[in-house]
Amino acid sequence: VRVGSEQVTESDTRVIAASHVDLGLAAVAGTFREDLYFRLGVLELLVPPLRERREDIPALARHIYHASAGIKPTAVRGFSAAAMAAMVEYPWPGNVRELHNRIQRAVVMADQRLIAPADLGLETFQAAGAEDLQAARSRAEYGAIRGTLQRVDRNVTMAALELGISRMTLYRLMTKHGISQDLP
Repeated sequence: VRVGSEQVTESDTRVIAASHVDLGLAAVAGTFREDLYFRLGVLELLVPPLRERREDIPALARHIYHASAGIKPTAVRGFSAAAMAAMVEYPWPGNVRELHNRIQRAVVMADQRLIAPADLGLETFQAAGAEDLQAARSRAEYGAIRGTLQRVDRNVTMAALELGISRMTLYRLMTKHGISQDLP
C-alpha cells in the first residue's frame, strides 16, 4: 500500500543492505528484529576490512587513482614505490572509504608526477624497505666507497681501480657523499 492510498500494489524488490554490526547476534540479543533479519538474510557476504586484505591495496589504489584522475587536469601519473608501500603498511581504520578519500585528495593536491607518502598523509607509514631507487643507489655508493677506501688504506687510485671507476669520478662521488680522504 502506497502512502496515502488504500489500494494494494504488488512490487518485486530486492533489498541490499550493509552493516558493520553482526545482525545475527543483534537479532539474538533482541536489538534487531529477528523476522527482519530472516527476511534480509538470504545471502550474506562477509567482506573483511582492508587491513586484512593488504594484497588488494595496490589494485584498489590504482583503480581509485584512475577514477579520480578526471577530477581536474593534473600532471600526476601514479604512485611512487614509497607511497604504494606506505599504503600497504597503513592499517586503514576508515577502510576503503579512507583509502578513496586520501587518494582523491592526493590526485588533486600533489605537485609532482608521482604521488608520495606525504601527499597521502602517510609519511610516517613509509615502510623501511620502500625507499626509492635514488636513495638505495646513494646508500650503496656511500657504503662501497667508504669500505673500499678503508680496505686500501685511503689510496684513492687503488680504490678507483677496485671500484672500476676513474679517479675523477671517485673524487666527485666522495664529495657528493661527504666522504673525506682522511677517514676516521
